[in-house]
Amino acid sequence: MAKQDRAVRTRRELIRSAAEVFDRAGFADSSVTQICARAGVSHGALHFHFGNKRALGEAVESAAAQTLLYITGNVPLRHPAPLQLLVDTSHTLAQRLSCDPVLRAGFGLGSDATWQGGVNLWQQWQDWVQLMLTVARDQGSLAADVVLDDAVSAITAVIAGLEVLGRSDAHWHSRQVVTPFWRLMLPQLSAEAVRAQIDATGSGAAPLRKREWPLDEVRAGGKDMARTCDALSGC
Repeated sequence: MAKQDRAVRTRRELIRSAAEVFDRAGFADSSVTQICARAGVSHGALHFHFGNKRALGEAVESAAAQTLLYITGNVPLRHPAPLQLLVDTSHTLAQRLSCDPVLRAGFGLGSDATWQGGVNLWQQWQDWVQLMLTVARDQGSLAADVVLDDAVSAITAVIAGLEVLGRSDAHWHSRQVVTPFWRLMLPQLSAEAVRAQIDATGSGAAPLRKREWPLDEVRAGGKDMARTCDALSGC
């Protein structure tokens, strides 16, 4: 059992180390030697778990996609406050981008011209935003003149911009930046009947359950990563 635990820890460290190296240098300029050194493992250990750098990139991307899925959750078709849920989830996503290198690297790989992966995290986020706004529209929570596709594009573009800016300054991932965006957006987006009920600062009810991680991350000690993000919850 101890041998299996060591293997899982090694896999976790390789994914995290690769994410940190990809995040800093990009996929093409990242080397297996850098990743192994950061993880404190041999080249043989890396090739045992992943075969090559591309397989490691795919693992980073897959882990990031799973984390994003836990942040957003499924689209609740009868949620009583879909716009508040959208605001809350955007705050959670921005916060997690500041403290989760695997999630950040997953988004970064999607915009890396040297990487051709099978996962598009921005498309995953955009699809969720579109479905949430569709729920809001069907419930009468959107202003009558809102063009759904325009709203989806604007929200996706702003959060994407904050992700890029936050790579050099974590302030862009903070509540202090996300909140003003929603203060500007919500009066145009929301129907008058629900406008006063939506808190642009976030209600604290976003669906991320911090102890629920992708299975391989839980087995690999994902609780340690969750505690790190808990400590940064005020960012």
